[in-house]
Formats: sequence, C-alpha cells, structure tokens
Amino acid sequence: MKMNLTIQGKPVKVEENPLDRAIRWLAPAYGLKRFRARTYAAIAGGYTGGRRDRNATKQWVPRGNDPDTDIIADLPDLRGRSRDANRNNPIAAGATNTDVVNVVGAGLQLHANIDAALLNMTEDEADAWEANTQRWFRLWANNPNECDLARTLTFGEKQNLVYRQTLENGDVFVNKPYLERPGCYFGLKLQEIEADRVCNKDLGPDTETLSAGVEFSLTTGEPLWYHIARFHPGSLKIVKREWDRLPVFNREGKRNIYHLYKTLRPEQHRGVPSLAPVLEALKQISNLTESELQASVLQSVFTAFLKTEGGDGELKLTPSDNSTENSTEDSITLGSGNILGLQPGQDVVFANPTRPNNAFEPFFISVVQQIGTAIGMPYEVLMKRFTASYSAARAALMEAWKFFMASRAWLVTRYCQPVYCDWMDEAVARDMIQASGYFDNPLIRQAYRGAMWIGPAKGMIQEQAEVGAANDRVTMGISTLEYEAAQIMGLDWEGIHPQQVKERRMRRRDGLDTEPVAGRIATEPQEPKPAEPDPKQDKKEDETEDV
Repeated sequence: MKMNLTIQGKPVKVEENPLDRAIRWLAPAYGLKRFRARTYAAIAGGYTGGRRDRNATKQWVPRGNDPDTDIIADLPDLRGRSRDANRNNPIAAGATNTDVVNVVGAGLQLHANIDAALLNMTEDEADAWEANTQRWFRLWANNPNECDLARTLTFGEKQNLVYRQTLENGDVFVNKPYLERPGCYFGLKLQEIEADRVCNKDLGPDTETLSAGVEFSLTTGEPLWYHIARFHPGSLKIVKREWDRLPVFNREGKRNIYHLYKTLRPEQHRGVPSLAPVLEALKQISNLTESELQASVLQSVFTAFLKTEGGDGELKLTPSDNSTENSTEDSITLGSGNILGLQPGQDVVFANPTRPNNAFEPFFISVVQQIGTAIGMPYEVLMKRFTASYSAARAALMEAWKFFMASRAWLVTRYCQPVYCDWMDEAVARDMIQASGYFDNPLIRQAYRGAMWIGPAKGMIQEQAEVGAANDRVTMGISTLEYEAAQIMGLDWEGIHPQQVKERRMRRRDGLDTEPVAGRIATEPQEPKPAEPDPKQDKKEDETEDV
C-alpha cells in the first residue's frame, strides 16, 4: 500500500514497509490504524497548533483568505456592533474615550522645528521664522471658517473626530477641497467622510481592482479612485442613490483625499474597528452584568410565603409606591416601617436571597482584563481603578502610555503632518510665509516642514518625585527641558520660557523674590554680614602674644 499526497504544493509519499504489511496481515484493523498514524505524521509539521489530529485543534480550521476577503464581508456588522457598543456598553465607551483623551485630547498643538543648519539660518532667525509660522497656522487651525468646510469644527476638534472614527469604524476619509471664502485668508478646507459612504456603486460586488469602494492598481497596489456615495447608505431620507468617483492623487502626485486606517496586513484596503477582537466578549459581559443587576433588583423586593395550618399559600407583596394598579384583595404592600397583621394560624416565611453573587466580581475582572489586553489598555487604566500599590499603578500607566504614544505617532504621520504640509504649501505660495527655495528643492521644502506635535501629558502619580526625576535627567544631560515639559505637562517649553522671563522681571522690579529653587522661591542675594567676634578666640590670641 502506498499513498502520494500533495500538501500545500509539497509532494508527500507514504509507503508501507515490511513490518506494516506483516501487521496488516495479522491484524488488519490495527494495521490500518498504524498506517493512518504514519500518514498523519508525514503530513504534520513540528507545531502542535497546526495538527488536525488532536482533540483541541481538529475542529479549529480557519480560512487562509486574503485581507479583503477576511475583512470586508464582516465589515458592515463589525461597524454596526462597534458603534452600538460605544453607545450602550460602558466598558467599550470608556475604552474609546480613554484612548481619544490620552492620544488627542483637545487637539495636538504644532511646534515648528525647522532644520536651521540646512537652511543657513542663525538660531535667532530660525526662532523668529518658527514663531511667525505658528501664528499663521493657529489663525487657520483655530477658526472653523478657515479650516472646516462645514464651518463647525476647529482643527483640534477635527483631530479628535478623525481619531474616534478610526477607532469606532476602522477607517475614515478626509477630503481637501479648495474653497475661497469672504473674510478668510486660506482656501484649504477639510471635510470628513464616514467610512460607510465609501462603497461600491449600487452596493455591487468587488472586482479584481475594486474593493469596498477603493479602486486600486493591480500592478502597484496603490489606490487610484474612491467611490463615494453622495448620501449615507443607511440614511432613511428619500434621496437619489448616486456615487462620485474621485481621484486619490492630483496631477502633481499630491493626495486629494486622506484615508486613515491602521494597516494590519499587506494589501489591506479597508480598516477594522479597534474593538473587533473583543466585541463578542463585550456583549457577553454586558449580558452577564445586566442579568446580575436584574437578579439583585428582584431579590431586593422580598419574596415571601404565607404559611397556614391548612397548607402553604403565596403571600403577594406589592411595592409601597402608592400604586394600586397591580394590587388585589389578598395582596399586602410592604414599605418602610410597616406592621402586618396576620390571621391566627398564619406565618410569613421569607426566601433566602443569593445576591450579591460573590463569584461575579472576580470573573468580571478576569474577563475585562482579557478585553484590556486585546485593545492595549491595562485593566487599571481601562476601569480607572488604581487600588493596587504605587508601583503597580505606575507600571500600568507606563504600559498604557506606550500604546497611547504609538497611536499619537500614527495620527501625526497620517493626518496632522500631511495637513500641515498642505497648509504650508498654500501659505508659502501666498507669500504669507517667506521660504526661499521652497518649491525648487524637495530637501529645502522638507527642512521648512519640520515640526513637533504636542498632546496631552501622561500625568503623574507622585508629582514631587517625578518632577525631581525629570530635573535629574535634564541635569545629567540625557533629556531636555522641551521634552520634559511636553511629557510631564503637555506644554511647549518655548511658550513657557518667555512668560517665565516676564514674570521674574516683574517680580524683581517690584522687589519680590525671583528664583524658584528646590520647590520654593529664593530671595535676592544679599551682602554677607560681618562675622561676630568670638570672645574665646580673642582670649586665645592674647595669650599667644604674651608668650
């Protein structure tokens, strides 16, 4: 007996040896079982997780599909369930809000940081250029009429919205129409497009170059066109269903539309909600919590039985809410301080309550810990429950902060910095900002576009100790005031420094203390007082002179 197999393109040959034939002749059933085992051994690899002959894995047969096949078929349900969870599930809403608040907050603030050496600028010239650029950018970013097509949100609020949409829906699109408005200095506008609106025309099937509204190049894989419905597919308005086919890049190679999503696999064209791996667990824990709550509420209303000499009868108790809607002639209303009169031979026996369930909280914590692990957020941060030691709480915050900073870097790279670059192109073209050689040399253009984006600080558990540690790092030369100000306070040090100089100058002018030293305000240096004469020392000197 021989068997020729092809497993994942690899030929596998299984053939009986003389011992196998002998065993099969003496015991056919056992021989067949032995040959089957040898066949499994031939096709199995070295990982037990890849075996199909084990009880734990034989029913575990996942599909080896391409990214779009795995994602897009489930995407409508994932989006809908993710939104519902963020609306109605406290854990899901808390996780999303915590993520958005720590990554974006009120919006990341621009701190221009150009390459002065490449641009042949002095330090003072670079500082002046950066300050002027930041003023112009704030004029655009802080005015909804300037930056928002709908005249509703500032750029900081748009950052918050865009990042939240990425978490809830998996991705979001941002259009950049150019529109001149009366009273506005800039034409660049931003328009957010919800993920559902980017879909195939007439909700048709995907093709080899079209995937969920994204038309891409079969050769390079780059997106070429976005198919955008003029109205939301889920709208209940009576509207005509029409689609626009918009190019991704203009003739200069610049993006017309930003597509923000976290890429998890190569050749992936749409994003996945951040809660996708834990949606089932969130729903189950929500159902469990609701059941426990209902059970506790029901058992808070006493269940009682009326015992009589002739048998047992149910004692119907109604709440004391002055309502008689559900009352009957034989019902008894229980309330605060009630005294019940019973007939001779009657007794009231109350049921033994089983709530609260002592096993509920440990199980709840265990499940929520798993949810937090999947979404990159420790249990203490997710539930805002810092009941452990200082070291444990600080470790949880630091671990969460790594995740938040990685997400912030992604948002800066994919959204904030590209918008800043597009804005600067227009500002330089309008001569609002002087940038010699900006459009002539791509290296010079990149040098002008350098920037830092400062967001919410990570916070401190023991402020004095952590500020002292920051001071030590600066003193040792392994950190900077700029970095520590951004990390500890979420502030721009160059914005703090001029105000500090102003305040100290004013205090000195008014004769007040000036220098903060070691957590207190030090006084102005004074002339040293002459030392008081020491009588013992004078006596000793006189005795020496006598000798």
